Amino acid sequence: MKILNLDSGIGGNRHLWGDNHSITAVEINPEIAAIYKSNNPDDNVIIVDAHEYLLQNYDKFDFIWTSPPCQSHSKMMKATRHDVRKYPNMQLYQRIILLNNFFNGYWIVENVNPYYKPLIPPTRKVGRHLFWANFKFEVPEIPKIKDFINKSNKKAAQQLKDWLGIQYKGDVYYDGNHCPCQVLRNCVHPKIGESILNQVNKMYHSNQYHQIKLF
Repeated sequence: MKILNLDSGIGGNRHLWGDNHSITAVEINPEIAAIYKSNNPDDNVIIVDAHEYLLQNYDKFDFIWTSPPCQSHSKMMKATRHDVRKYPNMQLYQRIILLNNFFNGYWIVENVNPYYKPLIPPTRKVGRHLFWANFKFEVPEIPKIKDFINKSNKKAAQQLKDWLGIQYKGDVYYDGNHCPCQVLRNCVHPKIGESILNQVNKMYHSNQYHQIKLF
């Protein structure tokens, strides 16, 4: 399959996908993209804006996984003691609407469980992640790390690396963020990513297109 992995981060969802697919990863942060590339050297890693790339290239792929920026949707936005005055990033819903209506393939959109009621009901909730997809899927139970959401130091970052099975030297940060755990906390656990891709791959090769419309 030709797979597009948008806003790929360090590659949590992709980590156990193997090398039997043609994978294009899009990540805007060069340091984060470098970690992804070091762990997945055969992938085509592109450092551009994922939102625009999707619009121009969605019809070139068989399966699309996209994880739009989640910070403005997170419950931490409402819980913060600071006056952030920020609109939720509507790229999340723009991508769901685009893929649901125009993409002739399998797709999944992942984001955090938001501080508001989702404007489009998700296909399913897994831990702190919400998924929108045009196919039904099951996921394995993943053991949780104690006090996951509050981890914020270098020791905790190493715990998260071990939990994900993704290693890299030093720390990497989102723009404007100084927590070494944030990039790691945002990852979909590799075993969840592996399970979902295996189910898509089975449907794709059996020619049994069980695609559904969300609306």
